[in-house]
Amino acid sequence: SFLNCEYGKNTIKLLRVRREGKKHFIKEVEVCTHLRLTSAQEYLEGDNSAVIPTDTIKNIVLVLAKKDGIQTLEQFTVDICKHFMTTFSQVAYVKTYVQEVPWQRLQENGVPHIHSFICVPDGIRFCEAEQCRNGPLVVFAGIKDLKLMKTTQSGFEGFYKNEHTTLPERNDRILCAELFCKWSYGECRDFDFDCIWNKVRECVLEAFSGPPDCGEYSPSYQKTVNCIQMCILSKVPEVSSFLLNDIHVPACSSQVLVPVETPYGSCTCTLSRKKFLEAQGQVLKVEK
Repeated sequence: SFLNCEYGKNTIKLLRVRREGKKHFIKEVEVCTHLRLTSAQEYLEGDNSAVIPTDTIKNIVLVLAKKDGIQTLEQFTVDICKHFMTTFSQVAYVKTYVQEVPWQRLQENGVPHIHSFICVPDGIRFCEAEQCRNGPLVVFAGIKDLKLMKTTQSGFEGFYKNEHTTLPERNDRILCAELFCKWSYGECRDFDFDCIWNKVRECVLEAFSGPPDCGEYSPSYQKTVNCIQMCILSKVPEVSSFLLNDIHVPACSSQVLVPVETPYGSCTCTLSRKKFLEAQGQVLKVEK
């Protein structure tokens, strides 16, 4: 039999305020940290001597935020993983997930406010890092709950039909999507994570919508997913692998519509660089 006994603390919420004179900077995050120990005696024998309490995990996360700050989500996530792996010999594996509350500095007549902020839900930034003892520290980043819509330049035609098909073909429809994007940086390196995250987000918006004056036609949502992934891998060399999962709701191009949340379609696709797959021992095969 195989035992995988993992535990941790979820939803550790904190707000870090950094003051530079009159100007203030904030980071509000939610942290989940999980550990796997070198033995499972607490599970098998009820021996808790090696167990780091989840309350201690929470306190360590808060102390690290206070001591070192949160320069970027990725660096904070890496710092947490490194702390547990270097401080506790009984930790065999650590995984940390951090997501950020999307606060933006408030602007009044184009002038940035020095200490006021507004929460703008235009996609939630998150990060994940994991490490096994004696193994590499691997970092992932992503965007979730990114809601996008195009009111034309989308269609769906030529699909397979049988006696159960009721969907009409359309060459002009409204396309709404809620995106979950996650990408791998591979082993942890000294990247400009903020810059990369913004580049990826720009690529997603560009590939989904097309040029601002005319857009770009999408023959299927699957093709749009591919365009987003190809755009990112071509423009952001630091990204090794990119996963995109979406919930999409196509609709006809009427002037008045009633939005519905269910049922919805979904599409998940992961596109990776060949060298990334080869490093993981996976076979890359594309049939044309």
